[in-house]
Amino acid sequence: MTIVSSDVRRRVEAALRAVIPDSVDLELRATPGVRGSEFEASIRGRLLKVEWVGHAWLSAVEEILARSDRPDIVVGHRVSPASRQALSEAGIGWVETTGAAEIDTDFLVVSRTGGIRSTRKAASAWTPAVLGVAEAVLAGVEPTVSATHEATGLSVGACTKALRALTDMQLLEADATRGPRSGRRIADRDALLDAYVEAAHARSSTLLLPVGVTWRDPVEGLMELGSRWDRAGVSWVATGLVAAAVVAPLVTSVGTADVYVAASTVVELELAASAAGLRPIEGGRLVLAPLPTETTLKLATVVDGMRVAPWPRLVADLRRSGVRGEEAAEQVKEVFGGR
Repeated sequence: MTIVSSDVRRRVEAALRAVIPDSVDLELRATPGVRGSEFEASIRGRLLKVEWVGHAWLSAVEEILARSDRPDIVVGHRVSPASRQALSEAGIGWVETTGAAEIDTDFLVVSRTGGIRSTRKAASAWTPAVLGVAEAVLAGVEPTVSATHEATGLSVGACTKALRALTDMQLLEADATRGPRSGRRIADRDALLDAYVEAAHARSSTLLLPVGVTWRDPVEGLMELGSRWDRAGVSWVATGLVAAAVVAPLVTSVGTADVYVAASTVVELELAASAAGLRPIEGGRLVLAPLPTETTLKLATVVDGMRVAPWPRLVADLRRSGVRGEEAAEQVKEVFGGR
């Protein structure tokens, strides 16, 4: 007998009821089988297979599409743009807990844009220190106070609190509760990455500075600019598609570049641009942004002459870049995520 989490069932039913008209009868029941995330929804007397995915990134959806027993509807906290496209092409509906949905059957058609999700709770729990420590742990740093302190440059106290917070969120499992080397391990790497990405998006800066460039090749152009920043003592890290083009060769035809620099105000961003001989311009193909965490700079690596963000941060940024970005994120995850 399949054991279904009452919490999962509640979320699925609530998501469906939010997008299906009140006049339409809906009954949800668990589906006998090996997966406790599958349900049968009786709608107008017709049965549809429904599956809860949580964070429906493209990788999770591709696993579903590879199966012979595909659901009729996928339900999740978030269904990414690339996943929406893939599901639509496969004739599978999707529903977000935000109220967004696309369902198209011979007896039911639903199309909703949904509302704006509140991210305050996630943002408050995921302080910059928690984000930085999670970023380090995903990148391969041992989840101990001493290891994360050394890798991130955060204080021992900050690392202790961050590791405890990740453990309280059940993203880390603890072998011991005290001591600088309290034993912890990742409970579920995909769950930790999904939670980190969502928090990174919630806390992302709105401070951006587009600047004008004349390069033909963003990769070569950014490497040359990086040399100028290095000579000027400006800390910088490439992210997004331009960084993915270096670490994941699948990515091609990069038109713009995203770069983090050590800055906290628009004036400091402008100074960083000026140090490389650049000027702000609306619609510029190079976008500068403040470093999101100290860890992003501390764990950056130089690949073929380009300083690139740690792979978890790169995945988070790519997942905000539309369908091509998410496809690149899956490539980066495949290359680095299993290490």
